[in-house]
Amino acid sequence: QVRLVESGGGLVQAGGSLRLSCAASGRSFSSDGMGWFRQAPGKGREFVATISWSGGTTYYADSGKGRFTISRDNAKNTVYLQMNSLKPEDTAVYYCAADPRGATIKGFGVHWGQGTQVTVSS
Repeated sequence: QVRLVESGGGLVQAGGSLRLSCAASGRSFSSDGMGWFRQAPGKGREFVATISWSGGTTYYADSGKGRFTISRDNAKNTVYLQMNSLKPEDTAVYYCAADPRGATIKGFGVHWGQGTQVTVSS
């Protein structure tokens, strides 16, 4: 059974950092694109970042460019999101996703995790 489990969320002050992790299990994800999306209260789910199967290509939403870094460790079936200089508007539930189809941003995500809450206080 495919499973994605996020961790690393929490409460942080503005300007602080968090590192999210997503552990994938059930099969190898070394050929999948992986990504992070988020959903703030009262808003739809939005793209944050994706990374290709090799880690050689990454995409970021404008909101996170220069502050967020996505990376992966295929040996551990894990993808990370390092978030620096956090802002209150980054507050959201962050979801991990995997996509074996080659999608990069639009329509990305075949498998989804349950999400981890990130709260940034001002």
